[in-house]
Amino acid sequence: MDSKQLDSPPFEGFIGASERMRELFRHLRKIANSSATVLLLGETGTGKELAARSVHDLSPRATGPFIRVNCGALSESLLESELFGHVKGAFTNAIENRTGRFEAAHGGTIFLDEINSVSPTLQVKLLRVLQEHEFERVGDTKTVTVDCRVIAATNRDLAEMVETDGFREDLYYRLNVLPLYVPPLRERREDIPELVQFFVNRYAIENQRIIRMVSQDALDFLKSYLWPGNVRELQNYIERAIVLADGDELTADLLPSHVRGEAPIRLGRIERSELQSLCAELVERGLNEVAEDGKCHEAVMGLVEKELILQVLRSCQGTQTKTAAKLGINRNTLHKKIDDYSLQDDAR
Repeated sequence: MDSKQLDSPPFEGFIGASERMRELFRHLRKIANSSATVLLLGETGTGKELAARSVHDLSPRATGPFIRVNCGALSESLLESELFGHVKGAFTNAIENRTGRFEAAHGGTIFLDEINSVSPTLQVKLLRVLQEHEFERVGDTKTVTVDCRVIAATNRDLAEMVETDGFREDLYYRLNVLPLYVPPLRERREDIPELVQFFVNRYAIENQRIIRMVSQDALDFLKSYLWPGNVRELQNYIERAIVLADGDELTADLLPSHVRGEAPIRLGRIERSELQSLCAELVERGLNEVAEDGKCHEAVMGLVEKELILQVLRSCQGTQTKTAAKLGINRNTLHKKIDDYSLQDDAR
């Protein structure tokens, strides 16, 4: 396989030509032939399931089953039964034997999504499966042996959870054999036009619409937005825009107000460490754009201060008294900064 093929997406629907994605595709192909456990790292909505599917489809196990389990969607008791199965009478409503997901994945791959949400009790049982390839169904004493590759995914820092006793250290090391980072959308913005076109084509067909183009304004907003929800968030907004469109063009007014910069960006789900990375990226870009010595502090801090005042002004509907109180500054100081940053149109 030549270098161009190694850098290409493993299958249709896994989109990206940026360097970050080409690197990911190379790693996916490299680890696919192994039977070692894979740990996919990355934020929600980045495409970790697509990465897991790629590893399976490119592996010698491709003809076997690919079984997905969302560990965060079930309670401990339900997840145990889901993973390992149960025998008739094991608990109330267990009216018949049930095959678990590990058993169903025999000869193939099991994908454990949101592995960080598994309880300490189940972590012990998972460790045994990973080490011994065996388990017992709930309510049974007979040992079941399985041969399946395990791919796990997390949107949390498992190493940090280990330090706070939120995750077993031995299980972490057993999972972390082949770690693979799936980058967030803001780290591969050059892929956004291709992703937009892919989703436009998909949802235009599904909704029986004809969308001939995406306006440049709309594309500019999409490329500059931070995307805390990543590709999944982009996908949802494109589908929404197509449903709401009156004509054959996807225009900027069809995008949510916060994507157009007219409301605060929703960053509530981003972890503290992620906010720190965003801050680091902002400072790095600011330093790269400011060539003149002695201007770095003023330029970067001014950019942050302007955006802070703008978002608080909008959240207070332009009322300067409320804005000053929320910011914790004098109203006269706020008025001067509004003039300095030319924010008069957002202040009434």
